[in-house]
Amino acid sequence: MAASMCDVFSFCVGVAGRARVSVEVRFVSSAKGKGLFATQLIRKGETIFVERPLVAAQFLWNALYRYRACDHCLRALEKAEENAQRLTGKPGQVLPHPELCTVRKDLHQNCPHCQVMYCSAECRLAATEQYHQVLCPGPSQDDPLHPLNKLQEAWRSIHYPPETASIMLMARMVATVKQAKDKDRWIRLFSQFCNKTANEEEEIVHKLLGDKFKGQLELLRRLFTEALYEEAVSQWFTPDGFRSLFALVGTNGQGIGTSSLSQWVHACDTLELKPQDREQLDTFIDQLYKDIEAATGEFLNCEGSGLFVLQSCCNHSCVPNAETSFPENNFLLHVTALEDIKPGEEICISYLDCCQRERSRHSRHKILRENYLFVCSCPKCLAEADEPNVTSEEEEEEEEEEEEGEPEDAELGDEMTDV
Repeated sequence: MAASMCDVFSFCVGVAGRARVSVEVRFVSSAKGKGLFATQLIRKGETIFVERPLVAAQFLWNALYRYRACDHCLRALEKAEENAQRLTGKPGQVLPHPELCTVRKDLHQNCPHCQVMYCSAECRLAATEQYHQVLCPGPSQDDPLHPLNKLQEAWRSIHYPPETASIMLMARMVATVKQAKDKDRWIRLFSQFCNKTANEEEEIVHKLLGDKFKGQLELLRRLFTEALYEEAVSQWFTPDGFRSLFALVGTNGQGIGTSSLSQWVHACDTLELKPQDREQLDTFIDQLYKDIEAATGEFLNCEGSGLFVLQSCCNHSCVPNAETSFPENNFLLHVTALEDIKPGEEICISYLDCCQRERSRHSRHKILRENYLFVCSCPKCLAEADEPNVTSEEEEEEEEEEEEGEPEDAELGDEMTDV
């Protein structure tokens, strides 16, 4: 980890003037590195903090498959009804209560040079000021020979859905440094994220790219260098430095999901309706999701990943006392308390989804060891220490089904970006 034993940082976190409770980053141990701790009582259900990422990017296959999102904040750009029509494959699909959709198309703006879309003038300006001047391909947006397009095509040919990372997250890191007046400040910010040894980095990259990762990684490094080389971070372009950068994104990237349809459904849940009307609406929504599952499967959201300084300090627990979410339909991450958290208590999230947390200790450890390179010692794992180190037949069947349903190079599923 980047912090030393004496490094202690206190934050009173808020976004856009919304005050949040105080938290503190402390060095925990050589095994865990940093951790995030409460400095006051946090009540169950309370938002602990809201955080904006240093950089974020939509997944490339997700964008290619017409999941339309703001190129900066990842806010879904489709109206909820348009979203439902695309996901069900039914152009005539109509949603009741269209007034509940929050998408404001009248506010959308595009880059005048390359036409990428933003949800607002604020996002277009923010992107332009931070990184887009470097990354804007201008009229070469669709030119397959443009260096950035060659890099993206190489990435898509290597990293198939389900996506767990994006080369463009790394590109935005470089572009941010390139455009910055204070380059050292941004380099320091990026250096705060978890560091790994060379062997660990190799294992992470291997998991992301598959058996031929060394050749694939060298191809990506060459294209990355041709498109983006920056002297201030020249170490990121060496073979070892590029692998480290790759591992940084692999272990610290937090998955982001946005959906105008999901926002509409949540708004429907708050409507005050007569029992008969409520039952009718719930039945409609249930059938809508069945139709979507039949046509699209599990890929419902605009998906990407981002680097969050505070969230990356949250360690894992199989019995977490906090959870992450994106309720504002953009890249603003909310961390919410699942139970009362006392002053001085560590704030932990889970790197596993709900189903994985219900598996045996052996299965949980297998997932965490393979994807995050650590052995969990949370209260649940310690309490189950005497359990046999075997995977149940039911769990083995689930794992086999998962593996059969994924390309060889996508073993991580969604877990890697749920850090």
